[in-house]
Amino acid sequence: MQPIEARTTMQELSGSTTYSQEEAMILAAQKDLQLFSALYEKYYGQILKFVYQRVTTKEDAYDIAQQIFLQAMLSLHKYEIRGFPFSSWLYRIALNEMNQLFRKNKKQRGINLEEKHLKSIVEELGAPDDEERENAILGALTGLPEDEFQLVEMRFFEARPFKEIAEILSISEANAKMRLYRILEKIKPIAEKNLKTGR
Repeated sequence: MQPIEARTTMQELSGSTTYSQEEAMILAAQKDLQLFSALYEKYYGQILKFVYQRVTTKEDAYDIAQQIFLQAMLSLHKYEIRGFPFSSWLYRIALNEMNQLFRKNKKQRGINLEEKHLKSIVEELGAPDDEERENAILGALTGLPEDEFQLVEMRFFEARPFKEIAEILSISEANAKMRLYRILEKIKPIAEKNLKTGR
């Protein structure tokens, strides 16, 4: 439930049909940071899930999620409405925070995925689907550099459209597609090697 003040400010901003409800919430929070709580409540769950898929403990996930929203609140005055979901901006902050954490603390990066995620990659590679092949692909994925693995995660584990991935990574949509294609081509021979050696 949004505070009365937040609803009032959003109603005022929404007097013009130019702004969506989300954009009105953002503009209201930029004028009064106390109204940031409405954005926090709306996005906290999905950002926490996004983080937890990438770290090894729930404690780390909660700590990082809090840091993400603190950074978002402190930087909100810089945010510009450009037609993308506000969540894309939060995800970009989340990736930056996690990358800093992994570099600074040398923490083990987590991989929390479901079987369907691996199946979607197997399908994309045009390979026969079985448990051994899925394990071989998982082995290939864990050897990827962080930036490449993040792209695979967003596309296959979270089913994000290329347009949103491009916005999160601050690259063009064509570049996002090309990078993913190259990553898949890269892991194909590694997965085949893993399959032969039983890794």
